[in-house]
Amino acid sequence: MDRPLTHSPDQVSPDAPDFSFESLSRRPDVEAENLQAHDAADRLLLDTAADRLREDPAGVVVIGDSYGALTLGAAALHGVRDLRVHQDPYSGELALERNARAAGLAQTYGSLPLDADLLAGARTVLLRLPRSLDALEEIAALIAAHAAPDVVVYAGGRLKHMTTAMNDVLARWFGSVQAGLARQKSRVLTVSGPLPAAVQPASRFPLAQQHDVGLAVPLQLRAHGAAFAGAALDIGTRFLLPHLAGARQANTAVDLGCGTGAIAAYLALARPSLQVTATDQSAAAVASATATMDANGVADRVQVRRGDALAGFPDRSAELIVLNPPFHIGASVHAGIALKLFADAGRVLAPGGELWTVWNSHLTYKSALTRLVGPTREVARNPKFTVTVSTRR
Repeated sequence: MDRPLTHSPDQVSPDAPDFSFESLSRRPDVEAENLQAHDAADRLLLDTAADRLREDPAGVVVIGDSYGALTLGAAALHGVRDLRVHQDPYSGELALERNARAAGLAQTYGSLPLDADLLAGARTVLLRLPRSLDALEEIAALIAAHAAPDVVVYAGGRLKHMTTAMNDVLARWFGSVQAGLARQKSRVLTVSGPLPAAVQPASRFPLAQQHDVGLAVPLQLRAHGAAFAGAALDIGTRFLLPHLAGARQANTAVDLGCGTGAIAAYLALARPSLQVTATDQSAAAVASATATMDANGVADRVQVRRGDALAGFPDRSAELIVLNPPFHIGASVHAGIALKLFADAGRVLAPGGELWTVWNSHLTYKSALTRLVGPTREVARNPKFTVTVSTRR
């Protein structure tokens, strides 16, 4: 989804009559009455940075925009162009693209990976604070290393997700971290003064751990800051792995929602003739899984790709899919994402193909799996997790 940065000052006026926060859509993410495409923290960030955005609109970077509120707000309300944007979820990129087209702002920004090019010479950064301190650390280090010396970072979030530890993380790379007044249960930290490179901490990413999972060699995991569970082995995945010996024989397999790539790497190590595709919508997960495959020596048999669920996979094409579904969308706990993944697995599995899933037992997904995929049986259960296999009709 990377696109060239373009400048089109005549495309939309600063007051952008077609833009409103309320018109923003979450699609292709789940739409629901209690799930919004913007919140008070987005508005507070834009208000706090308003003077700087108007007076110095060059070199503006947006990180962590959920569905486009920050990017399109900066473009529509403050006339900023050539915005460089990084969103970890691919669905967020698709939503931003859709919302930008609807508002006539499609040429005002470019999507980029989280790397030096994103932040080279940046003068203003609008950052939605990630909940993970590791993710914040990786972002802070990149800004301090590659942004302009006079960069100002406006880092905002909802109070319930903010901690003083975030201030401590930012202070490792910047000389000034100032907390603004709270408004509508949101707050913005204004951060400036990147410390000299000589005193900045060395990067820890990707993180590295190895795990004994009953194979002849340890499973090596690598993780960038925003990857779920870091380089640890998620306890649901650990419960699932030994049961995969009972999965059907197959030439190919898909690790859906692969995270750091634990399942894909395990399958490739356990079945040397198997070709595996590992897919996730998270950019951090894809970067982590790619590093994991290299660390385990299976990169030649595992293709890692970024996408929205199984978009791009042909109908009835997969023999074996393995899934440890998320139970949240961003900061919201919601079953909708798991149901979307189940339905896509049902579409892509060939008749007789299997979907192996591990899920929190209290979620009672068995009936949904039966409806969306096919007959489902319980393989294993403990007080916390259930492993099931669903066979495509």
